[in-house]
Amino acid sequence: MTKKNIKKGAILSILFFLPVIFLLFLYPSTNNYNPLDVVHEDVLDFSNLSSAKTDINLKDHITVLGFLGEDPESKIVETSNLKELIYDKFQGFKKFQIVMIVAEGTEDKTERLSKELSRFEPLEYWHFVSLNNSDIKKLFNSLRSSQVLDYNQAISNVFIIDKDLNQRGRFDDRSKREIKREEKPYILTSYNATMVSELKNKLAAEDLRVLFTEYRQKRKGEFNSTVRRAEDLKGEQNE
Repeated sequence: MTKKNIKKGAILSILFFLPVIFLLFLYPSTNNYNPLDVVHEDVLDFSNLSSAKTDINLKDHITVLGFLGEDPESKIVETSNLKELIYDKFQGFKKFQIVMIVAEGTEDKTERLSKELSRFEPLEYWHFVSLNNSDIKKLFNSLRSSQVLDYNQAISNVFIIDKDLNQRGRFDDRSKREIKREEKPYILTSYNATMVSELKNKLAAEDLRVLFTEYRQKRKGEFNSTVRRAEDLKGEQNE
């Protein structure tokens, strides 16, 4: 066998085995991922709110929850970003929905916003739920967020609620650079819908996908990771 043939055989062998080796490296990482943290528990469902005239539920769904308040049309940037970056990507996923809270008496504004968002296709998994101001505050307060509603009972941030009415997020939202610099961890409990990068890179590309993976593995009986909860974090801080 000539040197040329040996070299050619070696190159072909490398090209053949390299993808296999790459997949073997990937396999452990896809099965030992970190679940999305439970940052708060016991989020109120609409059955607990007297002004909610809806058959929509948060329980048993994976929900992106937002608050549009008394002027839904003013949140066209936020809702358009959610439509393009989140809804279009995850619509049809098992039990996924986007729920936007609007104030009572905003039916006309909500209808115009809905028509704008659904110009090209119906929003089958996107729901608007009308509540009075008192119930809007009750629902928002059940998130126990450090964020606050504005004077219109609205906020530009959205929240992830899981099937068990837990709010999901990250106890440690540091970037790789911040971790390398050993900066202090900080929590992420909501996602700014005005920031395309945050919706695209954190909510869509990472956190929702991790949550869907968790529930898919639970259905298959393959889920064996412990989800960190707020009480766990308190225990760590008190040590």
